[in-house]
Amino acid sequence: MAARPVSRMLQRVLRSSVRSCSSGAPVTQHRPGEPSQTAVEELSRRRQFLREHAAPFSAFLTDSFGRQHSYLRISLTEKCNLRCQYCMPEEGVPLTPKADLLTTEEILTLARLFVKEGVDKIRLTGGEPLIRPDVVDIVGFCPASPGMRGLMPPPILSAAQLHRLEGLRTIGITTNGINLARLLPQLQKAGLSAINISLDTLVPAKFEFIVRRKGFHKVMEGIHKAIELGYSPVKVNCVVMRGLNEDELLDFVALTEGLPLDVRFIEYMPFDGNKWNFKKMVSYKEMLDTLRQQWPELEKLPEEESSTAKAFKVPGFRGQVSFITSMSEHFCGTCNRLRITADGNLKVCLFGNSEVSLRDHLRAGASEEELLQIIGAAVGRKKRQHAGMFSIAQMKNRPMILIELLLMLQDSPPAIPSISSQDPFRVQGIGHRVSFSNQMATLWKGCRGPRTSLLAQRWLGSGPPQRHCSSRLDSDTNPKCLSAVSRAPATPSGPPPTSDQLTHVDAEGRAAMVDVGGKPDTERVAVASAVVLLGPVAFKLVQKNQLKKGDALVVAQLAGVQAAKQTSQLIPLCHHVALSHVEVQLELDSTRHAVGIQASCRARGPTGVEMEALTAAAVAALTLYDMCKAVSRHIVLGEIKLISKTGGQRGDFHRT
Repeated sequence: MAARPVSRMLQRVLRSSVRSCSSGAPVTQHRPGEPSQTAVEELSRRRQFLREHAAPFSAFLTDSFGRQHSYLRISLTEKCNLRCQYCMPEEGVPLTPKADLLTTEEILTLARLFVKEGVDKIRLTGGEPLIRPDVVDIVGFCPASPGMRGLMPPPILSAAQLHRLEGLRTIGITTNGINLARLLPQLQKAGLSAINISLDTLVPAKFEFIVRRKGFHKVMEGIHKAIELGYSPVKVNCVVMRGLNEDELLDFVALTEGLPLDVRFIEYMPFDGNKWNFKKMVSYKEMLDTLRQQWPELEKLPEEESSTAKAFKVPGFRGQVSFITSMSEHFCGTCNRLRITADGNLKVCLFGNSEVSLRDHLRAGASEEELLQIIGAAVGRKKRQHAGMFSIAQMKNRPMILIELLLMLQDSPPAIPSISSQDPFRVQGIGHRVSFSNQMATLWKGCRGPRTSLLAQRWLGSGPPQRHCSSRLDSDTNPKCLSAVSRAPATPSGPPPTSDQLTHVDAEGRAAMVDVGGKPDTERVAVASAVVLLGPVAFKLVQKNQLKKGDALVVAQLAGVQAAKQTSQLIPLCHHVALSHVEVQLELDSTRHAVGIQASCRARGPTGVEMEALTAAAVAALTLYDMCKAVSRHIVLGEIKLISKTGGQRGDFHRT
């Protein structure tokens, strides 16, 4: 982009200084001699900034605080091929009529205008941008391969294709990855230079639970295809949400050991319809502390100018991790981003609710200069910073699906999922079981992270066919399935000291929470168990994995893990415990037509975790009942008990 004389920039500032600051509509001029105080102050600030910096950058894209907006995000569609429970409201999103969405020509016209004024990076978003039929041609014309001819829409033969825009350095895309493996070779030839892929879990069953669709393996294939084609780094966006996926932080980081990934942990942000709750947000510092417990040598990397991410790297790892701290430590002071929604509205702040319709002015025949005046007015009104997390949560704003695809969480984890029997990661019947770790090894083709998530693992025992399920969320790597031996009485360790008074009742007999402030932090471990007597009919269906609701053992695992983490919300006087380990194991007992459940929890703190272990076992048992109740009402839940607990002031306990 050719440098512009400062005088020319100041002329544009002068022309734009009298525009209205109330809307994006055509402006009303102030009467001569009566300039508004706001306009004078804004003009003075912008003049001062331009004099000091003399930057060859458009005044229309420079706000009153001197921020130069060189990064434009364009939403290509409101539609998406997933139904994420945290991205759109539960009742769905009313889509804009097709006639009101930007056409391809309008998208390229606006892109050309912004690049001409100084934008050097454009990112295509959605909805899901890769479901738009002409997305490859918007990036740049790519001749179809012989096998694709006849399947692709006619190419756009326009000099305004993104890759032809002089001065545009980066063309990126943010995608859910479902269609990426298929389209990426063409997109790369067309000029796509950067990729962000949204992925919030490495557990196939949880993925299906979150997005209400299948496709985990397609996302993994897309990430591998990006690596194969030489994109480095491949950015993986993970919105971290308490009670759903904060226990997978270390698993994501482990992927960067052997792969050129930039795993970006994003603080959960409020948008209309996602029922944002501060308690669900895991802050950057909390995430960083978790990572440093596993990798104390984690080192901070230099930050790029205008970067939204705080980058870190484990020495010796091929990739890196980053944190997007939109809520706890905003980066408004260096923000250089503007957004155009699929229906043509300009948003100068992701968290702002003011928008200006560029589409309407385009269709009304506005000239380039008039469009610049409208854009400049909107940019000039951009505030110094957003209102803060609690104010944002009360602000009316678009659902994220109508701005761009970014994964958000609802107020509470939805009901336990019904995993479809068509799950591509479940092998039907009982003759062959594929472990999740093997699936990941195949998909990642050689990743050697220090930890492997085992949440969806299933094993076959020797002898008669049996199904086993084990879920663990810590650094241990040796799976231990509940067996007949483990149901035998444990070795006694002597009678622990007990209290002859109820600790949750005060001197007047009223319920009260125990004060643990003076107790020392110690390593606490607890194990609990339960048994579900299914009866022969339900047992056979579970054993063969033929329940219409899906895989009962996997769903019960997820329920148990989630319940352990939500214990303080279920049991009123329980303290919240930051668990470092949750494991739920299930085994079929053919002699009793039963499922044995064992749950173990671990944490370091001033209070024990026996309630977390008991809650996990009990809820896993209840979930099995729910999965099987259509088959039999004679199911019995029993033997819910504490097996052992260690680390408390009153000594260890092992059931005899």
